[in-house]
Amino acid sequence: MVYLDYCANTPADPLVLERFCETEQRFCGNPNSSHRAGRAAQARLTEVTEHIAQLLRVQPEEIIYTSGASEANNLAVKGIARAGRHVGKHIISTPLEHSSVSGSLTALQERGYEIDLVDIRRDGTVDVEQITELLRKDTVLVAVCAVDGELGTIQPIAQIAERLKAYPNCRFHVDATQAVGKLPVSFAGVDTMSMAAHKFYGLNGCGILLKRKGIVVEPQIHGGASTTIYRSGTPTLALAASMELALERALGSLDTHWTQIQEKNRILRARFSDYPKVRINSPDDAIPHILNLSVSGVRGTVFQKALDERGVCVSVKSACSVENLPSRAVYAVSRDRKNALSSWRISLSHRTTVEELQQFLAAFDDCYKELT
Repeated sequence: MVYLDYCANTPADPLVLERFCETEQRFCGNPNSSHRAGRAAQARLTEVTEHIAQLLRVQPEEIIYTSGASEANNLAVKGIARAGRHVGKHIISTPLEHSSVSGSLTALQERGYEIDLVDIRRDGTVDVEQITELLRKDTVLVAVCAVDGELGTIQPIAQIAERLKAYPNCRFHVDATQAVGKLPVSFAGVDTMSMAAHKFYGLNGCGILLKRKGIVVEPQIHGGASTTIYRSGTPTLALAASMELALERALGSLDTHWTQIQEKNRILRARFSDYPKVRINSPDDAIPHILNLSVSGVRGTVFQKALDERGVCVSVKSACSVENLPSRAVYAVSRDRKNALSSWRISLSHRTTVEELQQFLAAFDDCYKELT
């Protein structure tokens, strides 16, 4: 099998898995318990949280542990909107967001919130000027992903944050799930930011929502003690400790991994130029981990299944998207519905080998000849 869907899920680093098992076996107490075992677990959780805060350059009290980025996005989007409803019910976002953001926005819209989606420029970035034009006194939230999960476009987060300074009642949420562990990420100018460990070789089922001190969000889970009033539930020390190590290892290898993956991306782009019906949708300055392409006249789902039959795993849109609909991200940059329906995504890793690329290219050539 050739796995080229690392943006959907990454295999757990063996050392991270070992850290989870070691912690789970060593600390049997509930961190909320007042007895000796509980105090030991709480002390270890505090150490873990402080180290994660150092790695992310935030304060420990700004970390909220969640079950993943989907929960973190729901907590941020719904929680901010509900907490700010006395100010207004206007929200600005983009058509590039993960379904956990767009789904939360739909749920809010059904409760009377007004949602504006900004246009996407032909280079895949959001239109910052339009965001400025759409901002109102009753705007309570702007939600923009740091990196688009389908094209790999890096969004101008710092520019947007600068524009929002003139609107003190408006919060800024950034879904950084496809950014953390791939490139440097800053919490500066942002009110909430989501991430998930399974995107950077950690375990599934754990994530983080960073929440700026002083920002109020309405909890989505009620009852039960935790590390914060904003998210109830017994803290899972072993998951937090495993995420700490996964984050440390990912951030410590950013430059090396970027260079390795960039070279693999170049190889694929060069080979695809030999196929007249192939269109590269990812912009040149996208993160190298993601390469989105279309084969003219062939639906992305059809090409994906053909590759799957040959042992190659790629994705059509993101793993949480609805099937049989054109990619909104690809349509936004190409303005071509057929091209958007034909699009699919390769996502690379530093673990991707040259041999795997060769196997993929051989399988791609077979599918191209068969389907076009």
